[in-house]
Amino acid sequence: MPRQNIRSGSPFEDKVGYSRAVRMGGMVFVAGTVGRDPETNLLPEGVADQCRNALAIIAAALAEAGASLGDVVRVVYYLPERGDFEACWPLLREAFGSNPPAATMVQAGLIDPAMKIEIEVTAVLAG
Repeated sequence: MPRQNIRSGSPFEDKVGYSRAVRMGGMVFVAGTVGRDPETNLLPEGVADQCRNALAIIAAALAEAGASLGDVVRVVYYLPERGDFEACWPLLREAFGSNPPAATMVQAGLIDPAMKIEIEVTAVLAG
């Protein structure tokens, strides 16, 4: 299968020069994704709402590549405040269900101080 670049329509994809996701063969790599509302481009104030939005954006990119959150084998979470991570745990358990991926949480500054979480995933399609 040839390379498939997946765009979400975010203005930052053109400004920065990246794809939301790339599928190569049976692998899908989703770029670090923050919780901007896809309709308004605004960031909710709370980390849980940002996490929820980021997961929805990631799920849409995976779907376009023929994958789902159930195909995710690796996830990296970036948060400026490590204490914010626990508020996301219920959403992550719900999103990944009985197939939780290998995961890493990194405390790091994000490009905009209003951003409270950024999530990047790698998925593998069976077969």
